[in-house]
Amino acid sequence: MTEKKSCAFRTSIGGQALIEGIMMRGPEKQSIVVRDQEGNLVEKVEDLKFIKDRYPILGWPLVRGTVNFLASMVNGVKALMYSAEFYPDEEAAQPSKFDQWLEKHIPSKQLESIVITLAVVLGVGLSVFLFMVLPTFLTGGVLHFFPDFPMWGRNLMEGVLKIMIFIGYLIVCSKQKDIYRVFQYHGAEHKTIFCYEAGLPLTVDNVRGQTKHHPRCGTSFLFVVIFVSILFSGVVFGIWPITNTLLRTLIHLLLLPLVVGVTYEFNRWVGRHAQEGGLAKVLTAPGMWLQNFTTNEPEDGMIEVAIRAMELVLPSEQGKDEW
Repeated sequence: MTEKKSCAFRTSIGGQALIEGIMMRGPEKQSIVVRDQEGNLVEKVEDLKFIKDRYPILGWPLVRGTVNFLASMVNGVKALMYSAEFYPDEEAAQPSKFDQWLEKHIPSKQLESIVITLAVVLGVGLSVFLFMVLPTFLTGGVLHFFPDFPMWGRNLMEGVLKIMIFIGYLIVCSKQKDIYRVFQYHGAEHKTIFCYEAGLPLTVDNVRGQTKHHPRCGTSFLFVVIFVSILFSGVVFGIWPITNTLLRTLIHLLLLPLVVGVTYEFNRWVGRHAQEGGLAKVLTAPGMWLQNFTTNEPEDGMIEVAIRAMELVLPSEQGKDEW
């Protein structure tokens, strides 16, 4: 499966960096490859089941964006929890009385589902609060003293705050020592996908020469979500000039599924055309630049992990993963 293909193409295979590992998701399978503390590669592969196969309406354009985003969150949390098992926190090695009580009264699978659900809710909730709710409240607080401030100015201020908070959040994360290695694996994931798309054999040397910025990256996706939300709120509040902070926040939340749906379709389009230049390349430029904070140059051992994770999800039928 690593022989050179006849021509380059765009693959639907995507991945996620983990703790000393990488998850890759192909059209048929999902793989997790982690390098344990002894230096061995631990592999986990499972067949994929898609909810749209049971409920076709969830695969419709604009609807599938939110569905796939939530599914990605759940799969991502599961994969992170799995990789974390190989690097336990020494302080958490001895379970607390509360942990012991949970293990005694709640079945392990049910407990895992509760933890994953809680993690997803907290993750989505934190993102919504930081990038949607907080800017609205900060703007409302400032403009409380300027009741005659124009609506277009309020919309602009709110939008600028959203982008500033997002960039600040990425910068803070990128400075964390433990996160640095995760972002190295993120770079390895992108490079490996590019190498595969270029039709080159999946070797460390070939992967190392690829770029670490990919147009379908989650960083770019989140930035576009914020940008699209700014456009939508500008139109909505331009037509209905709502000044009440709580009501504006509620409308932002109601618009969110549509914003995510539009962003998903946009990412699908740029995933096909960004490397061709032109409009798609221009539109993806800000998100690609932001990946400087979330992707680092990987070590060779990290590239080996990414290559193995990719090999495990390559489709049985060539071209089945074409984007």
